Amino acid sequence: MPTVRLERDDLFERLGEKFTQEEFELLCFEFGIELDDVTSEAEAAKEMGAKDVSQLSDRTVYCIDVPANRYDILCMEGMARALRIFRG
Repeated sequence: MPTVRLERDDLFERLGEKFTQEEFELLCFEFGIELDDVTSEAEAAKEMGAKDVSQLSDRTVYCIDVPANRYDILCMEGMARALRIFRG
């Protein structure tokens, strides 16, 4: 499955609502995608062995597994649109 990395606050702004992590995981499950990991740019770079992460963001990033046949939700705009439509 492809994984898309989206900044949490930007996604919630586009959805017009804030969610707890558990609420968002439930939304993902109901929609048919999976919240795989919660990280930040800086944390991900540290895990990969980067030494200087001072220029990277500490904003929360959601890593979401997307079915291979849903190429329309592999970006912020597509994911937000699909979730807004799904939620009504």
